[in-house]
Amino acid sequence: MSDLNFIQVILVVAVAFLAGMEGILDEFQFHQPLVACTLIGLVTGNLEAGIMLGGSLQMIALGWANIGAAVAPDAALASVAAAIILVLGGQGAAGIPSAIAIAIPLAVAGLFLTMVVRTLAVPLVHIMDAAAEEGNYRKIEVLQILAICMQGVRIAIPAAALLFIPASVVQSGLESMPAWLTEGMAIGGGMVVAVGYALVINMMANKEVWPFFILGFVVAAITDLTLIGIGAIGVALALIYLNLSKMGGSSTGGGGGNASDPLGDILNDY
Repeated sequence: MSDLNFIQVILVVAVAFLAGMEGILDEFQFHQPLVACTLIGLVTGNLEAGIMLGGSLQMIALGWANIGAAVAPDAALASVAAAIILVLGGQGAAGIPSAIAIAIPLAVAGLFLTMVVRTLAVPLVHIMDAAAEEGNYRKIEVLQILAICMQGVRIAIPAAALLFIPASVVQSGLESMPAWLTEGMAIGGGMVVAVGYALVINMMANKEVWPFFILGFVVAAITDLTLIGIGAIGVALALIYLNLSKMGGSSTGGGGGNASDPLGDILNDY
């Protein structure tokens, strides 16, 4: 059993359960690495390391998306398992590269669990169809909740299994990982981040956002600026954009005519 107390174990399993359900619901984003790792770090007393791990995994997960019949790697299992391993390893922020090295293969392995759960859900759909023909809406609701809970159990069971591994075993396992493996996974993770950003930019690219992208690219190269400073600049640019958009639809002068959109005038010059 790990060094966590009973309450912490229950809270970690609860977070894992919510992350599994959110992988389907997409309502509160508990399955996102930044949220899941932060919550596990919070309940285990490793908040700083959890946030740092979640941020690192979130950058990698930007490129994970379901496209057509291709199913993305399981971000929920990767986040929860990596956070638990980081906590049990006892290395703090120094153990983040090792946790990421383990998280990426687990994300791919999570696809198998997803396939199993969705296969088991197929009979439930047929039962729900029969209930719909009977007009039994209560039965449909219960089966729907059951199917969603199956997704939560899909992550909660592996999380509970990891918590029963002694912390000393995890620590020795992390320490025995060769440097070429952790460094290679770190480099590979950085490449995945670049691919993720490229996919996001490709979906958003248009003449309205390119100027902001160019400006942000240049500002990010200024080493004296912190992430908080860059974020503040981003918020300021967003507010400027919104205000200019509103000015385009407002009335000026006594004639009641609509003023032209200053932002649109600028963009039309491109």
